[in-house]
Amino acid sequence: MELNRRTVIAGAAAAGMAATTLGSGTAQAADRNSGGGRPVKELFGKLADGTKVYRWSLANGGTRLKVLSYGGIIQSLEIPDRHGRYTNVSLGYDSLEAYVKGTTFFGATIGRYGNRIAKGRFTLDGKTYQLSVNDGENSLHGGAQGFNTKVWDVEPFTSGSEVGLHLYYTSVDGEMGYPGTLRTKVTFTLDRHGDWRIDYEATTDKPTVVNLTNHTYYNLAGEGSGSIYDHELWLAAGRYTPTDSGLIPTGELARVKGTPFDFTRAKPIGRDIRVGHPQLVTAKGFDHNFVLDKGVTAAPVHVATLRDPESGRTLKISTDQPGVQFYSGNFLDGTLTGPSGHTYRQSDGLCLETQHFPDSPNQPSFPSTVLRPGQTYRSTTIHSFDA
Repeated sequence: MELNRRTVIAGAAAAGMAATTLGSGTAQAADRNSGGGRPVKELFGKLADGTKVYRWSLANGGTRLKVLSYGGIIQSLEIPDRHGRYTNVSLGYDSLEAYVKGTTFFGATIGRYGNRIAKGRFTLDGKTYQLSVNDGENSLHGGAQGFNTKVWDVEPFTSGSEVGLHLYYTSVDGEMGYPGTLRTKVTFTLDRHGDWRIDYEATTDKPTVVNLTNHTYYNLAGEGSGSIYDHELWLAAGRYTPTDSGLIPTGELARVKGTPFDFTRAKPIGRDIRVGHPQLVTAKGFDHNFVLDKGVTAAPVHVATLRDPESGRTLKISTDQPGVQFYSGNFLDGTLTGPSGHTYRQSDGLCLETQHFPDSPNQPSFPSTVLRPGQTYRSTTIHSFDA
């Protein structure tokens, strides 16, 4: 009989085995903190100006999460396989210096605007704004000094059977070219089942555009273990947004049926990634926004399932957003080394970024990302794990 993850964790707890050190090991003794112990804070490093950066460790329901105050970065995400063996399933670094120098957005909280804006420019209420350009002629993930480069204020909490962190950052009017002072709150929560929930909130004092997301790279076989081509992916998306040579959506909502972009039935990621489809050639793999069938919803809906057949680890994603960017790690080139000591090469990790569509400020037919004074931007994404 194949045991699911929660059965493994409960059995290990009942057996009373000693907890292991963070990193690898089995789901023993209820993982020491799996009942929702208070987050643990430690110094991770200092920036060049002397600013201290802290790492917060959370554990609950068999999931272990490490979060940096720099960039709101997920530095480590540990979950057990079908045998209860833990490993870190997120790509990243073991030093602050590497995160500061890095350009891959490993694990980062992304803002003000996730994904690309064409030519770093948009017009709102008749006024044109020029943003920081950091991806060819386009603006990517908020510009050269986006939210992934900021030190966030962090407030730990426990509430009933939940444990988590509130992260706060205020982006001043004009930062990276965006109008309005944006006050942002991001909450990471682990519940008693080990589900990881992200809640985003933001308010502004001037009309602006907002699209917040998380940029964790997943490899459910373990960070540094090789490619994700054998991972099986299902997406509740019958359409996607094709892009031009700069990876900016053309405005078309193309059908996935009969194309490599059809994940409406789960299939290995590597099955079609090299078939020579023009869109895959341009992006060097998958780097596209998938249009979720459900659209914008009032509450999170299950829209994606990722599974590693070898370990049994499974990630299910639920969101209220209308899109998800599936990025297959196309630009990992072997020059970066993770905490395991292994280098990251093409497709050694993948991202599933819940979002509004790229370049929405310039695409009237796309769901709006405009936020005005008196309104509150809210978004929720839930990551559920099993084996």
